[in-house]
Amino acid sequence: MAESIRITTPFTEEMSRKLKAGDSVLITGTIISARDAAHKAMTEALAKGEPLPVDWHDQIVYYLGPTPAKPGDPIGSAGPTTSGRMDAYTPTMLEQGIKGMVGKGSRSAAVVESMKKNGVTYFAAVGGAAALIAKSVKKYEVVGYPELGPEAVAKLTVEDFPCIVVIDSEGNNFYEMGQKPYRKL
Repeated sequence: MAESIRITTPFTEEMSRKLKAGDSVLITGTIISARDAAHKAMTEALAKGEPLPVDWHDQIVYYLGPTPAKPGDPIGSAGPTTSGRMDAYTPTMLEQGIKGMVGKGSRSAAVVESMKKNGVTYFAAVGGAAALIAKSVKKYEVVGYPELGPEAVAKLTVEDFPCIVVIDSEGNNFYEMGQKPYRKL
């Protein structure tokens, strides 16, 4: 297996465009967690002309609903949630400057087109490895919509957060590439 590419946030469009589907990545810095309830609240706020709880420019969003932390830990299990839940909101959110998304599962054609337009990378975190992923989270701080509980918008300080580029900024899809050799013609 190839060596992991190390990324330090903020995550710019230039950085995003260098990554290719299938690249193994370790992220260090700040990423922002938000799930479907937060995405709905943010798109509604934008429609009303209201400010968002964070500046999304050059940020990575992690589709996460963490479990409660044990005493002394910043976060409980921190596995990815299914990204398709955010697809209805994603093009609007990418227009806010997000350059990376972390989740699991495939994305809609509309999301992939918006990714290509905005120079965005979609990463997969390994589902089922939530306890392991949590070890890379050094700090967890709610910064918006605290009433949403584990779906609130939060800043995570991470060190060597492991993920794989699933869909790159050109729309190349590692899920499809990985299956291709096994499909019958």
